[in-house]
Amino acid sequence: MYHVGSAVAWSDLFFFTALRSDASWSPRVALFGDMGNENAQSLPRLQSEAQQGMYDAVLHVGDFAYDMNTDDGLVGDEFMRQIEAVAAYVPYMTCVGNHENAYNFSHYKARFSMPGDDGANMFYSFDLGPVHFVGIATEFYFYLQYGLFQVLHQYEWLQRDLEMANQNRAERPWIVTFGHRPMYCSDDDGDDCTHSESIVSVPGPVWMCLQTRVGIPYLHLFGLEKLFYDHGVDLELWAHEHSYERLWPVYDRKVYNGSTKAPYTNPGAPVHIVSGSAGCSERHDHFINNTQAWSAFRNNDYGYTRMQVLNSSHLYLEQVSDDKGGQVVDSMWLIKDKHGPYPARHSTALLKSPFDRIPRRRGDDGNESQL
Repeated sequence: MYHVGSAVAWSDLFFFTALRSDASWSPRVALFGDMGNENAQSLPRLQSEAQQGMYDAVLHVGDFAYDMNTDDGLVGDEFMRQIEAVAAYVPYMTCVGNHENAYNFSHYKARFSMPGDDGANMFYSFDLGPVHFVGIATEFYFYLQYGLFQVLHQYEWLQRDLEMANQNRAERPWIVTFGHRPMYCSDDDGDDCTHSESIVSVPGPVWMCLQTRVGIPYLHLFGLEKLFYDHGVDLELWAHEHSYERLWPVYDRKVYNGSTKAPYTNPGAPVHIVSGSAGCSERHDHFINNTQAWSAFRNNDYGYTRMQVLNSSHLYLEQVSDDKGGQVVDSMWLIKDKHGPYPARHSTALLKSPFDRIPRRRGDDGNESQL
């Protein structure tokens, strides 16, 4: 048990269980993004489950409070009090989102303290059981007024970190990344991930247009998709879209399922999950009627994702619907007999031909899946 404070005042008493430092156990994680202090619909259920000991850590994948800097930071203060009932009991691991961009993300940097010194809370990595987690700042690609150096600095750090993680795969076989803005999505809001090249355009000359997926246009510098693919990242977690979407294993807009019957068994590319429906003042995002071949399942209930890494070969994910009283509306097993870089493939990132459109089927429960 512990409490924090000073001679002026002390907090309530809290408790936590220290985590094991070895790799031979099965961590359980809750993950989500885009939760505000208004309409935080998933928060009560998360508070209850965290205090029941259901999770060893929480990943909040960007966008907090809406917004932390509002009312001179008072909205951020209130949000921090709201998440206390989770963050006081389990590690509350975070990455920055677009709603934290004010004053070069200063409100975010001041309120959270993540491990490592290289990224100033903006990018870092940590080990949990058999998993090497890597948190990144996708927003560096979107707010270039704060400097191009941040993009370069993070990219060079990522190269070093992923190289070291691959050298350690005998002990920590899984590599899981999390960052706010996804490379792929099929919402109808016109966000960056809805474009075939994930282009990020900001005011300024053409060289200031960046792409988180393939990098600076024409030069293709600092793109993350090939970097993650070449280093054998197993799972990529995203938010930003106020919905849930599970993708087939995908690289360069092409699907590389393990097999027809077992697409997530020994896949030929990373798996992407978008989980940004925890609840905020901006409500839901809606899906386009038709989507690309890489989209496997979509749902826009308020909710969050649970993950458990069972061992070196089996990882389980499920999506919880708060709208449906905690019902699990989607689940999958990611099974890998071997971890490491994927086969070398020729990138067609400059090609503009789209995927064939795949019709969708909406079930009686409101969920969508491929026909």
